[in-house]
Amino acid sequence: MKKLNRKNLGLETKPPIKILQFGEGNFLRAFIGYAFQELNKKVGFNAGIAVVQPIDRGLVKMLNDQDGLYTLFMKGVKKGEEIQEVELISNIVKAVDPYANFNDYLSLAKEPSLEFIISNTTEAGIAYVSSDTPDMQPPSSFPAKLTLLLHERFKHFNGEASKGLAIIPCELINYNSDTLKDIILKYIEDWKLGNDFKVWLLENSTFHNTLVDRIVPGYPKDDIEAYNAQLDYQDNLIVAAETFLLWVIEVDDALKAKLPFEKTGLDVKIVNDMQPYRTRKVRILNGAHTAMVPFSLLYGNKTVKQSVDNPFTGGFINKVVFNEIIDTLEMDKKELNDFADAVFDRFRNPFIVHNLSSIALNSISKFAVRVLPSLLEYVKIHNKVPTHLTYAFACLIRFYKGIWKGDTLPVQDSEDIVAKFSEIWKSNDSSEIAKSVLGIQDYWGEDLTKVKNLTEAVALALKEIEAHGIEQGFANYSHSILNLHSSNTVTN
Repeated sequence: MKKLNRKNLGLETKPPIKILQFGEGNFLRAFIGYAFQELNKKVGFNAGIAVVQPIDRGLVKMLNDQDGLYTLFMKGVKKGEEIQEVELISNIVKAVDPYANFNDYLSLAKEPSLEFIISNTTEAGIAYVSSDTPDMQPPSSFPAKLTLLLHERFKHFNGEASKGLAIIPCELINYNSDTLKDIILKYIEDWKLGNDFKVWLLENSTFHNTLVDRIVPGYPKDDIEAYNAQLDYQDNLIVAAETFLLWVIEVDDALKAKLPFEKTGLDVKIVNDMQPYRTRKVRILNGAHTAMVPFSLLYGNKTVKQSVDNPFTGGFINKVVFNEIIDTLEMDKKELNDFADAVFDRFRNPFIVHNLSSIALNSISKFAVRVLPSLLEYVKIHNKVPTHLTYAFACLIRFYKGIWKGDTLPVQDSEDIVAKFSEIWKSNDSSEIAKSVLGIQDYWGEDLTKVKNLTEAVALALKEIEAHGIEQGFANYSHSILNLHSSNTVTN
């Protein structure tokens, strides 16, 4: 089997470096590498990527050993049809380890064709580290490294306006570029890098908040022989991902013209305000995940796919999303329904095993952010509690008892939350339990006992779950809750 390199594959001509990418891990290679490869293929974008290893240990040596080449396997389901695609990604033209060669890193600032900075250094990567100094080679934090590189570019090109960059972080924090910009400005101030540099950066570079969404399991070690059998070369950097890809970028008109993703067929949305898309993802995708986990585990499912394929649990989750969550969102309903359909295709993906226990971590805080806003908005709109979301809430509370039918449940949360529920569950009174949990403002941001009928509905669900289990309990609860729906919803 031949070695994977540019000479052996006839790819010795490299595109110019237009993109500097902080991070060489699985996600960026399956997401950014693929997106810009499609732009190169379908639009003639002719963009090469220079990759920077953001931490001391990484994959730069392996990338360089393969001349930046690697294979992306994409598998998924679209409208019930299984899809598999294989793509050799060839747009990484340079990979640099700043810990091994800091001058090589700084030289990237001098690339005349450079236009974009892209990063994914994990949520913890966009952070201010007070101990970082401008003489460190390199500083520890990503923002500090980037500040030095931007300053080097400013100096090398004598403050030329056209050499500013579009900075597009992909870390999964809200307002990621705004946060990054604030930290860079703090380093400029702390390190006394000068007002001229600050003005050049603010006037000639742009910062763009983003939302990224793609499941990337990464290197398929358990099935690597099957993957290798499909190739005629040896690839040590195979990466597996789902077929779904969503990238939302907040931009100005100038950047939209520079990134003609609309010509690729990829779901890259270049918009003035990404917050509605973030809300859509958090409420529908993440909300469905969080709502399903306790409910489905108590039913007896182990994976997300089992949950949506089962007639009872799948029907329940479908109504949570399409009848209750979507009803509370202000975006175009067709767009919301199309997005939700894609989410359920992702949930059914047979190529990705997504264990419910693995997404049970910190379910209380997740419910407060991802699910509770939909529940409360539904109450506000309809003047009644939502049947399925309220039952999911009761399942969450029951899940935190920690034991179900003699088995230990995978409750994973802070010690104080686990201890609090242990204390609450010493009671056998479902009404007392519901009132205690819903009254904890530190969990929910407000006293939920003031939402009329919610405490009663949760108590009813808890009672039915304990007496009859999840499926029969839901049937009994959904019948009985009709008596509550005619009541006023909120008391002042």
